[in-house]
Amino acid sequence: MSDTPFYEKHVFICMNAREDGRPCCGERGAQAAQKHAKTRIKQLGLNGHTKIRINQAGCLDRCDEGPVMVVYPEGTWYTYIDNSDIDEIIDSHLVGGKVVERLKI
Repeated sequence: MSDTPFYEKHVFICMNAREDGRPCCGERGAQAAQKHAKTRIKQLGLNGHTKIRINQAGCLDRCDEGPVMVVYPEGTWYTYIDNSDIDEIIDSHLVGGKVVERLKI
């Protein structure tokens, strides 16, 4: 077994949809954000083994701060509003290694 991580970065975007009226990431554009992030990573040629993986996640239990995503291995949590925020996280953190402080939660 290798000590090398399968992915350099692994991103989980909460897709949770609650039926009881409480805030949730699913109703705040999470599906579109995940699709945009995955497409952008592919366009940059950064998807695949040893690179970056963008995953859908069930409830990450931070819906009140949402929509949310978490980047591993760092464990950095973000919120976002639109595709420009997603692009900033990709460009700055995933590609450049610099946390986007204004979106960090």
